[in-house]
Amino acid sequence: MKHRLIIFMLCMTLVSVSYSQDNKATGSQSKIDLFTSKTGSMIKYQDFSLSGLPLLYGTSAETKIRKIESSGQIGFFLQISNEGKYGDKSASIAYEDVLEMLKALEALKAESATDLQKNPEYLENKFVTDDGFQLGYYCSKGKLQWYLVLEKYGSGNTIFPRQLSSIESLLLDAKSKIESLN
Repeated sequence: MKHRLIIFMLCMTLVSVSYSQDNKATGSQSKIDLFTSKTGSMIKYQDFSLSGLPLLYGTSAETKIRKIESSGQIGFFLQISNEGKYGDKSASIAYEDVLEMLKALEALKAESATDLQKNPEYLENKFVTDDGFQLGYYCSKGKLQWYLVLEKYGSGNTIFPRQLSSIESLLLDAKSKIESLN
């Protein structure tokens, strides 16, 4: 009887481990990967340029809207790419995440003034999308700096926009462009 119970418990453990690994594998795909990974179907990409995102030190990140048609569905993504020291880094942000980022930006703006007044040694506040894209700021030594993290992993994936207003303009322009294409 003990052997049957042990074998049953072992089988249940193996089933639950293999099921959780399957969930992790599909969960690691970004929204754009999920949208474009439909095999056996035609996929059409169409890009629409936006004005670049001015960064510190005189450079700018390339921005565009990518429209993707696949299996009768249409998806829109804000793409931000930057040529860096360690190669090109990019982010593809789904339309619904652009809308969430606009809401988060309003909350972050309100909190940033209060946080800066606290004059912390170091403080960071950010919003993270499901795909790992980050929008945030940090306060250090009486200064506030906004940033975007384009890719979840690796180095050289953080960009520093010159001004908060340029981030806000980018998100509003992206929302407007997507809604005009829809």
